[in-house]
Amino acid sequence: MIKVSNLSKQYVGRTAVDDISFNVNSGEIVGFLGPNGAGKTTTIRMLTGYIPPTSGTALIGGHDIFQQSLLAKKNIGYMPENVPLYEDMRVKEYLQFRGELKGLRGKDLRKGMHETLDLCSIKNIKGQMISSLSKGFRQRVGLADALINKPPLLIIDEPTNGLDPSQIRSFRELLKELGNKH
Repeated sequence: MIKVSNLSKQYVGRTAVDDISFNVNSGEIVGFLGPNGAGKTTTIRMLTGYIPPTSGTALIGGHDIFQQSLLAKKNIGYMPENVPLYEDMRVKEYLQFRGELKGLRGKDLRKGMHETLDLCSIKNIKGQMISSLSKGFRQRVGLADALINKPPLLIIDEPTNGLDPSQIRSFRELLKELGNKH
């Protein structure tokens, strides 16, 4: 599913990621561990096509994330550390908007919304304004966004950051469940 070869990212005067290579097969759940500043988020941003590498390659579902970015990105559901949500939208409106951006229409969009609202346990808040949601529910809306088009690969950056212990347990259980399909 992911094949990274000699990936590096350099900024002026600093190397953020230095010549890493790894593979992740379908069905595997992998975590990046390391201290702050180790390059975890930079690597994730390169894998999702948000920033280019200085050198190296990354294939997602057999597609080069930099040369074939649209094909590669169709395989990825990405939830960044700080989920950028439109606070002036209701949950349902936001997910509909995001689903349409990902190419979903009609029955496929309605099915994707229904399934992700259910899976992420946010069906009961679908009419609420995003601005009124707790951090835990915002994280779930961000995850629903990442899942709405049923990508085979989920890339999630620090999903439990800022959650209370109960929310962390609940979110980890959900991620474990998602590992069966993504």
